[in-house]
Amino acid sequence: MRFLSKRILKPVLSVIILISIAVTVVFYFLTANENYLQAVKDSAKSQYASLRESYKSITGKTESADELPDHDAEVLDSIMDRLHEPLYEKDTFDPNEVLAENKQLYEEFLLQEISEPKVDNLVRSGDPLAGKAKGTILSFVRNSDLEDIISSIQQLEEEYNKNFGYPYTFLNDEEFTDEFKDGIKSILPKDRVVEFGTIDPDNWNMPDSIDRERYDQEMDKMSKENIQYAEVESYHNMCRFYSKEFYHHPLLSKYKYVWRLEPNVNFYCKINYDVFQFMGKNDKIYGFVLNLYDSPQTIETLWTSTMDFVEEHPNYLNVNGAFAWLKDNSQNPKNYDYTQGYSTCHFWTNFEIVDLDFLRSEPYEKYMQYLEEKGGFYYERWGDAPVRSLALALFADKSSIHWFRDIGYHHTPYTNCPTCPADSDRCNGNCVPGKFTPWSDLDNQNCQATWIRHSMSEEELEMY
Repeated sequence: MRFLSKRILKPVLSVIILISIAVTVVFYFLTANENYLQAVKDSAKSQYASLRESYKSITGKTESADELPDHDAEVLDSIMDRLHEPLYEKDTFDPNEVLAENKQLYEEFLLQEISEPKVDNLVRSGDPLAGKAKGTILSFVRNSDLEDIISSIQQLEEEYNKNFGYPYTFLNDEEFTDEFKDGIKSILPKDRVVEFGTIDPDNWNMPDSIDRERYDQEMDKMSKENIQYAEVESYHNMCRFYSKEFYHHPLLSKYKYVWRLEPNVNFYCKINYDVFQFMGKNDKIYGFVLNLYDSPQTIETLWTSTMDFVEEHPNYLNVNGAFAWLKDNSQNPKNYDYTQGYSTCHFWTNFEIVDLDFLRSEPYEKYMQYLEEKGGFYYERWGDAPVRSLALALFADKSSIHWFRDIGYHHTPYTNCPTCPADSDRCNGNCVPGKFTPWSDLDNQNCQATWIRHSMSEEELEMY
């Protein structure tokens, strides 16, 4: 017993299992339907209605799904049980069939034309609010990245920021050279705010609490398994910094939002609205474009450590979290088994637009401190992407997480490529709509269909 007796939990679990089965059956029949977007919307409506009815039958209360009380013991206990069980029983699915269905759903969804989110509060260039959000475009780069980050900036300026004028913030674990600073400033308007900061060594270097001998031994093992960047200490530093430190940097103290920009990425479509204002006006705390499976060998104990933390702090759970996305074991069941319960689905954080208030909140900060004490940033290779994704899926309302399907973006080897209207010149034609990657053997790394199935609310779907 965590909060209630098992006698009370049985009907809760039965209802949840029935809902999962019903949703699975609905999607099985909908895969034959041409209009995937409408199919997903209809399923979302049914799923939310079922959740509301289930809650009423369990508790006798009448709140809608998005009004469930944060500390209702019955609800929290049912969530905890869901987090300890796979979404599907192993004998009920074939991973190859699941992959084929997910690939089809993803491609059909991306073939739906899109220009921008369908909301009536978009802020465009010329509006008094345009460019006025407390946001910055953030890059953690080295001096050697100058050429590649210039390429990224020039594309982002052309497709978006020339119309909104948001400032840039550059961070480095070493001092930026005059050559780097001058190179950046030379490609931007003279009135554009650009700041360069150095990371405090205490926030960057491996902490003294890490056992160096154990670190060397563990990384030697991972290297023999061909785990990328296993023995690159600076990569571990970067993952830790982007997980738990960057939002404390003094240069970011005046901002509410950051848009992370990496070197050598591509933007394929014009963005004709203020993205930061969109986030604020539509109650979004996180925006992403790519959603992948992680290498399970790099995060072997991240899930079990996270569950230990949640057991201690169940009140941090959001009752409308993206739990099914974390627990879907059907496309890559080996990942789920290796990590002892985590699908390994995560937002690829080389592109992210994030509300720093979430990162500075008590649940996130406490979670980061807990992970720091576990040492997994160094004894394993915990990345900022799965760490951030777990925190969002567990502690945030999934309706506050937004897939920017309209933003054409490429970071080798993956692409988010929307279908623009035929009579539109918004996209430059340099990507194939719906094509996730040029290499078919990487298709099973795409977790976006799982997000569509389990985590996109009716409201979110209506934006498309």
